[in-house]
Amino acid sequence: MSENSENKDSAPSNDAVLERRPLDVVPLHREGLNPPALNPDAVPAHVACVMDGNGRWANARGLPRTEGHRVGESTMMDVIAGAVELGVKELSVYAFSTENWKRSPAEVRFLMGFTRSVLRAQTDDLLAWGVRVNWVGREPRLWKSVLKEVRRSERITAGNDTMVLNMCLNYGGRAEIADAARAIVHDVESGRLRASSISEKTVQRYLYSPNMRDVDLFIRTGGEQRTSNFLMWSSAYAELYFSDLPWPEFDRTELWRACEAYAHRERRFGGAVDRVSS
Repeated sequence: MSENSENKDSAPSNDAVLERRPLDVVPLHREGLNPPALNPDAVPAHVACVMDGNGRWANARGLPRTEGHRVGESTMMDVIAGAVELGVKELSVYAFSTENWKRSPAEVRFLMGFTRSVLRAQTDDLLAWGVRVNWVGREPRLWKSVLKEVRRSERITAGNDTMVLNMCLNYGGRAEIADAARAIVHDVESGRLRASSISEKTVQRYLYSPNMRDVDLFIRTGGEQRTSNFLMWSSAYAELYFSDLPWPEFDRTELWRACEAYAHRERRFGGAVDRVSS
């Protein structure tokens, strides 16, 4: 989709509605809701979320898919707040994938315009919560107005260190690895890198967000049990958690439930312990 199509298709219909309809205000702390008392070492440092089920949730209620995305925005903010309360250090959300361009032009236009408006509306709260926004994804095809807004959020929240929020926009796991491989080949050919020195750490340096932690807990909502090309490199050893709830029905208490399940799992990273008693 070209920048010209953005200018034409983001005409008043979507933005006017968004500006007239205030986005939900989500508090950092909800009265009567407290996170589980997990050992800090048992809290996943990096949680990744595939926010699936918005459209199906809306259609099941006789509403257009876009209404599911509107409700899903409040869910995202509630989950971010819950992650901050629990002590999660990094949260990645799959906001728009490289495959989402295959959706109808109307839905793509809505998602681009809506993402821009969400960033504009929620950055002040994220700043107050100590959350640092970090964009992860490809620049080509991403609307310039959306990129401008996410860069603005990055600048405003740059000094925060409570939690990193990776906004994965125009992101694809295979695309990320392919782009990294292309950049590595370029540097080898130009003499800046020796092929014999390439390691996993080398590849990490060429990813979209080189400082991203490995994903500890990978959550997918909506009843599907697949990872859908999300953070393939970083999720190599992630614990998987699938929820039947569509994203609009997910909230911070469900996030905490997933983190409690994670805390009871044994992570061996390829190692093993012989438990046969002597």
